[in-house]
Amino acid sequence: MGLFDFLSSDLAIDLGTANTLILQKGKIVVDEPSIIALDRATGKTIAVGAKAMQMHEKTHENIKTIRPLRDGVIADFHAAEHMIRGLIKMIDGGNRFMTPSHRMVICIPSGITEVEKRAVRDSAEHAGAKEVYMIPEPLAAAIGIGIDIEQPMGSMIVDIGGGTTEIAVIALSGIVCDQSVRTAGDVFTRDILDYMRRQHNLLIGERTAERIKISVGAAISELDTELEPEDMEVRGRDLMTGIPKVIKISYTEIAFAIDKSISKIEEAVLRALETAPPELSADIYDNGIHLTGGGALLRGLDRRLSMKTKLPVHVAEDPLRAVVRGTGQALKNLDSYKSVLMI
Repeated sequence: MGLFDFLSSDLAIDLGTANTLILQKGKIVVDEPSIIALDRATGKTIAVGAKAMQMHEKTHENIKTIRPLRDGVIADFHAAEHMIRGLIKMIDGGNRFMTPSHRMVICIPSGITEVEKRAVRDSAEHAGAKEVYMIPEPLAAAIGIGIDIEQPMGSMIVDIGGGTTEIAVIALSGIVCDQSVRTAGDVFTRDILDYMRRQHNLLIGERTAERIKISVGAAISELDTELEPEDMEVRGRDLMTGIPKVIKISYTEIAFAIDKSISKIEEAVLRALETAPPELSADIYDNGIHLTGGGALLRGLDRRLSMKTKLPVHVAEDPLRAVVRGTGQALKNLDSYKSVLMI
């Protein structure tokens, strides 16, 4: 029986555009970037996750790095399948002598199409899943931050990931109204790239832009003193001379660079609030808005959303892991959450 349990372990997977997290038996066993490095000639996998990310934008012509997910959905089916398989192998150091068959619960964006849903299911099955269930991201996030979604009480979740921002009003184990916008972490990164090129004539890579976003990213240009990050040194290539150079950048510049993209998220939040039934609006007024996902870590975002909506905004305790924890809860209590799972 012990061997059977070992071979048929259940997994909860948060298949994200930027990062993939896998939870097994209540523990996060994999937390890696969603990227894979392949050999161009043979198509073999060279590296997955963090190792592949170190190669990203530094490869020669024999190696290509692929991010299989775009805007929260699978864009490259073949690469996604190999990436999922590679990440599952990491769970116990790849020491398995037999290919296990797992039961998997995978979270998906709420605005996903049937074709995109099938791509997720097929990738999981090819990677060794015997049963695949899917759960919408806002529901998983709500479960993950401790909201009892079965209650007749309205809760509003804003989950800002890498590819999509999912906004949903949840009550009675279902999504009453939602908005899914493809403006999220990746768009902020592109905004920073463009800003550096326009404003400082500096060409930087995607990884450097990501580091800037994490180190000095902010949603408002006037932060409280204790939240203010120190200026950051940025290295890149001068577009005028072609020579590498270093400049210093502050959080106020980044707030300006990503301002338009954050405005789009604000508009989507207001649209979701407009379509919510009045009784649920009353609940949201009392409970406020819950922020989850990596974007929730952007300094001052809660304050900016609060000023726009005139509602209290709460950042989840561990926003990056809220979705995978909720997915894990759904996996543990499959019967209780049958109504929210898609097969």
